[in-house]
Amino acid sequence: MLEKILIFVVFLGPLIFFHELGHFFFARFFGVKVEVFSIGFGPKIFKIVRGGTEYAISLIPLGGYVKMFGDDPFSQAQLTPEEKAVAFNHKSKWARFWIVFGGPLANMLLAYCLYVGLLAGGEKVPETKVGIVSEKSILYQKGIRTGDVLVKINDEKILSFDDFNITESRVEKVSVRRLSETLNLSVDMDLEPFINEFVSVVSAMKKPIFINPKGTQYYFTLTPKIVNPEQSLEEIQSHFKGKGYLYPFKMDGDKIVLDVQSELEIATDSTQALVPFLTKMEFYPIDLSVKNVVMGSPADKAGLRKDDIIVSIDGKSLVNFEELRVGLQDLAEGKAVTVGILSRGVAAAKSLVPESKEIEKKKIRIIGVESSVEYLQPKLVVAKADSIGSAIVTAFVRTWDGIVKTFSGYKKLITREVSLNNIGGPLAIGKVASDSFNISLSMFFRLMAIISINLGVINLFPIPVLDGGHIMFLVFEAFNGGPLSRRKLEIAQKLGVSVLFFLIFVALFNDITRLF
Repeated sequence: MLEKILIFVVFLGPLIFFHELGHFFFARFFGVKVEVFSIGFGPKIFKIVRGGTEYAISLIPLGGYVKMFGDDPFSQAQLTPEEKAVAFNHKSKWARFWIVFGGPLANMLLAYCLYVGLLAGGEKVPETKVGIVSEKSILYQKGIRTGDVLVKINDEKILSFDDFNITESRVEKVSVRRLSETLNLSVDMDLEPFINEFVSVVSAMKKPIFINPKGTQYYFTLTPKIVNPEQSLEEIQSHFKGKGYLYPFKMDGDKIVLDVQSELEIATDSTQALVPFLTKMEFYPIDLSVKNVVMGSPADKAGLRKDDIIVSIDGKSLVNFEELRVGLQDLAEGKAVTVGILSRGVAAAKSLVPESKEIEKKKIRIIGVESSVEYLQPKLVVAKADSIGSAIVTAFVRTWDGIVKTFSGYKKLITREVSLNNIGGPLAIGKVASDSFNISLSMFFRLMAIISINLGVINLFPIPVLDGGHIMFLVFEAFNGGPLSRRKLEIAQKLGVSVLFFLIFVALFNDITRLF
């Protein structure tokens, strides 16, 4: 827990620091006196005074502030000419605009610099591997198969999903790596539909682990005595031509150690599908094994237990956990279902009535079991710009693309195209920061760039108390010929605080509900 808190502070600290530094820089540039520069809110745990400014670190690390002399619009204090010269409210509208805009601008610049550094130094990113491609998919018709790795679009090299921002509007051809060979495929599609199709089939892939009725686990490979730790069950199924090998195994850290002395050679007709063939031989995909049973659930009441293998539903054999889930949804409300299981090697049939739950306004039927499925971690590859010049240009494209997508995302929230459940608070940010740090430093800094852009965009919203609200007041002031009345400012401030507290409440509520 302490490690995650430290990662969160290290992640959020630079975002807050550079945001406040943007305000501070422009304030000093235009001659405004800065009274306090604080990272964090609440009681100060460290402070030092230099050049008339108090620099502080405060207890609550969820923000920061720059307190400028003369920035209180409600103040009735009479200022001397010398004080007016360094007061925020007595600067020109242009100067005040840049002081306010400096915070969001600094966040955009931070993201840009992070992208330049990542591109110039090389960043570890998930490779562009295709997920499960069904025979009905247009990608399948174009020759792309499950597990293919995209290496070129037209003649442009592709190392990461960021490289999809190519200049052409049409994809004439692609190059993919399949097993050990590279194939050139004719595609002839518009860029956007191609990318949408490609992204839609990028999914988590399962490890090729099987289990027998006695509970012994086996690793499946296409090559004898050799395991490819990056090859998924879905890829193996796609390339299975009637021959393969099963080995009992153990894990040595992240390394898979096969028991080659206990090799089981699998041979069948080359047209036979792998998993149905293995299930007939009583080797079941590990995702059909029960990892946990929810206490008091229909499965618990029916007597299902941890490590049971679910082999059928209403007499229909299963080849994966997804078939069980889909089969439950097809049942009529309140109808009993018979689940066939292997429990410690003994076959049994359990009758139970699934319960209905509403998740995101959609009713689903569940029995209360968790699958033992094991997913492969995406392979990370090093993506590096060809030159510093290329890094500078590509980083600008990424930053601008991030700004546009962030605005588009919040627009969809406002228009209710997406649910408010998608808003995350500090707990959600802390989790993804910790997860990205554990994957690689480059993923950690990529996420930092994305959140920095988000922070900059959010602060530009025309909500009083945010930077965008102050900019909105400056626009009103320009059209009004002078400052807004005290009464209007008070109403706007109260409205802004209400909106802000509502957003904070939603974010924290979502964080807490995700935990429980």
